[in-house]
Amino acid sequence: MRVQSSATTPARIAVGGPATASGGRSSGTLMAALGVVAFSLTFPATAWGLEGFGPWSLVAVRSVLAALIAGGCLLALRVAPPERRHWAGLAVVAAGVVLGFPLLTTLALQTSTTAHAAVVVGLLPLTTALLSALRIGTRPSRTFWIAALAGAAAVVAFTVQQSGGALTTADAYLFAALLVCAAGYTEGGRLARVMPGWQVIGWALVLCLPLTVPATALALAHEPVHLTAHSVAGVLWVAAGSQFLGLVVWYRGMAAIGVPKASQLQLAQPLLTLVWSVLLLGEHLTVAAPLTAAAVLVCIAVTQRARG
Repeated sequence: MRVQSSATTPARIAVGGPATASGGRSSGTLMAALGVVAFSLTFPATAWGLEGFGPWSLVAVRSVLAALIAGGCLLALRVAPPERRHWAGLAVVAAGVVLGFPLLTTLALQTSTTAHAAVVVGLLPLTTALLSALRIGTRPSRTFWIAALAGAAAVVAFTVQQSGGALTTADAYLFAALLVCAAGYTEGGRLARVMPGWQVIGWALVLCLPLTVPATALALAHEPVHLTAHSVAGVLWVAAGSQFLGLVVWYRGMAAIGVPKASQLQLAQPLLTLVWSVLLLGEHLTVAAPLTAAAVLVCIAVTQRARG
């Protein structure tokens, strides 16, 4: 019953008059912005986590911790399990968002800087839009496709230039992460039409527990763990902040202000990650990194306008 009442919040805001509606929009904007900040910290937090955990241990532990938080929320709110027809879609979300993207980006960050990874993964909104168009069967405008291809070309040129003329193994991991995460986002967006978005990621995390629990035990047994303040803070953030709580406030913000406005806020995510890479990790940015991130930002903004 509590979940149902939250879904009716926008309607109550509308009835409350202009002042109340304005307050609701401001709150929604703040929630969406907090989600973007949470996501922008994912790569720096992963780099911190790798100081004490192996890549497989880090991914497994973060997934289990996030699933325990999500499962506790689902139990506390007495949320009924999804219908059987939705489990296949949740499996796609789990494979892409819970397992694939964290694992591939963590493997990439073993040899790649967070700034480099942030620029490459800045293509995620475009990749998601392309897969969504194929999945739903919509036909975006020519402007959309030109902007999408321009953004992709900018990132490919950046990665080749940064890698000395050839793509590295880390770049392969990052491009694969784009594809699996975009697939998870696309399927999650479809499921979010029939259930609250936080429940989509919550059930996806819980669905992975039969895999992530034994994987955690196996990884911890074979990869040495050296706990430090950075490694503990990193794994806690990617588990609680990035993989669950960030998505909760993000979906709440989208519900209040709408997907188009919320997506505009997400355009700042790659640039924010570049800032965190300097402040938290002491990385030195090349001129190409912020310039490419800004170019991708412009391309994404054009695609958003072209999609209406």
